[in-house]
Amino acid sequence: MIIKTVNGKTPQQGKDCFFAENSVVVGDVTMGDECSVWFNAVIRGDVNYIKMGNRVNVQDGAVIHGTYKKSATNIGNNVSIAHNATVHGCTIHDNVLIGINAVVLDDAVINSNSIIAAGAVVTKGTIVESGSIYAGIPAVKVKDISQELISGEIERIAESYLMYASWYK
Repeated sequence: MIIKTVNGKTPQQGKDCFFAENSVVVGDVTMGDECSVWFNAVIRGDVNYIKMGNRVNVQDGAVIHGTYKKSATNIGNNVSIAHNATVHGCTIHDNVLIGINAVVLDDAVINSNSIIAAGAVVTKGTIVESGSIYAGIPAVKVKDISQELISGEIERIAESYLMYASWYK
């Protein structure tokens, strides 16, 4: 893993985090407990800060960044950022799944208990309703999320990544 200080800012991590050997975390990044950063993932806090809560998994090839002097990135608890997703200068609240190859752009807000579908593009400034699924390009609400999807997808994936990380520690 590469953990690098940039402009005097060194990434901070909570307890029991996992970093794959070729993951990259640089600059003004703060992450909570039980986070995992997987192979080829990049969390780049060089131009603005990135704050992550507890139990955030950043899967293979995902990129988290922000916009210089404009848009920081804030991520809540129990968030899964799937393979090759891009999360840029936005706010993601608790219990959210960002799907494979999804893109979330500056100043978007993803409210709690929501899913951004695989391949979706959440455009600048979009506010995603709590308890909903957004899909498409640009992403729009396609339906309300059921309790089954909250426990069967959002919670299941977050729990699975805690287990997967334990295999590597």
